Amino acid sequence: MTFQAPKGVPEFWPPRSATLTAVRTAFADAAERAGYGYIEVPVFEETQLFARGVGESTDVVSKEMYTFEDRGGRSLTLRPEFTAGVLRSVLEHNLHTGQLPVKLWTTGPAFRYERPQAGRYRQFQQFDLEAIGTEDPTVDAETIAIAWDGYQALGLSRVRLLLNTLGCKECRPLYRAALQDFLRALDLDEATRQRAEINPLRVLDDKRPEVRAKVDAAPLITDHLCASCKAHHDQVRELLADLSIPWEDTPRLVRGLDYYTRTTYEFDHPMLGAQSGIGGGGRYDGLSEDIGGPPLPGIGFAVGVDRIILAVEAEHGPGAAGQARCEVYGVPLGERAARAVFGLVTELRRAGVAADMAFGGKGLKGAMKGADRSGAAFAVILGERDLAAGSAQVKTLETGEQSEVPLTEIVMKLKERLGK
Repeated sequence: MTFQAPKGVPEFWPPRSATLTAVRTAFADAAERAGYGYIEVPVFEETQLFARGVGESTDVVSKEMYTFEDRGGRSLTLRPEFTAGVLRSVLEHNLHTGQLPVKLWTTGPAFRYERPQAGRYRQFQQFDLEAIGTEDPTVDAETIAIAWDGYQALGLSRVRLLLNTLGCKECRPLYRAALQDFLRALDLDEATRQRAEINPLRVLDDKRPEVRAKVDAAPLITDHLCASCKAHHDQVRELLADLSIPWEDTPRLVRGLDYYTRTTYEFDHPMLGAQSGIGGGGRYDGLSEDIGGPPLPGIGFAVGVDRIILAVEAEHGPGAAGQARCEVYGVPLGERAARAVFGLVTELRRAGVAADMAFGGKGLKGAMKGADRSGAAFAVILGERDLAAGSAQVKTLETGEQSEVPLTEIVMKLKERLGK
């Protein structure tokens, strides 16, 4: 009997896993440069955290969560998203009583019982960023800029930013009433009618073409904004223009979770077809109160690492965003030489050079094949004669040029040639 990974759970191994690492690093670097610190939160939480925070009317809570009862009889759920857990941690550990906003990022798997297909999995990787404790629209623009910089660092030139606002507790009820009046006049199936009564914005998020066609003439939230929300939205757009970040006003854009207010956005990659959404976020000014905390505004985003990998591969081909790079490859000829080469590659690594070597006593031909496959710029060939002479042969793999370098100078010389 052989075991297989559960259905809908992607795995990544070299060299493709290097692209996954590159995606995480691109967004983490952008976040760290903006003063966001790393937070580690649990993979599972109390079920009610997500029911109250994400929204019981959402598909995530009603259909997709992995919920189980532990041996103590507690109902727990594998996290379907990060924001509720991050905010819970901020409140539990009183991070909001210090300097605001609390600026945090995290990354890892999330879980939803989806119908598996390319770009839609039951275990999926996310990078999540949150700024908690301010209503300042500049922070809205900052989160968008960080995500944008992450995409640019990966060489993604076809990303589109879709931007909207969902209003606030003052103006959204008026829009909700207008939207419900419109939806009640449509010929909708019973499940969609029920959704329209509970949370009509969910109907705008329906992906079925026949429903989308019917709601095409639905009223727009942008026509129902209060003065404060309109000013907030205008300022976000002005700040994005200042940063030369292009966006598309998308007045029917809603997000799949109930906690969003005001600024709402998605990142879209047209080469991915039906699963073109590669990230998104928005403001959640009422979420803290929903989960039992004090009034505490916040905004953040999550990007889908799995889908970003597909986007990178669609634009640039497999492995384009990152490889497990080797710069110097050691080729030992003989047992004594193997020991010396092992010491040399360790010294190179400690000096900041990516180095590997041939293992298992391979001959010169087999070891050089390994050097070529490694992608290294240089091979260091060391045999018994070289040891006796206190030197090694350094071969430039691209040109085949070879020279003799004293062992006492080889680390310095290789760093010079590599520009380090």
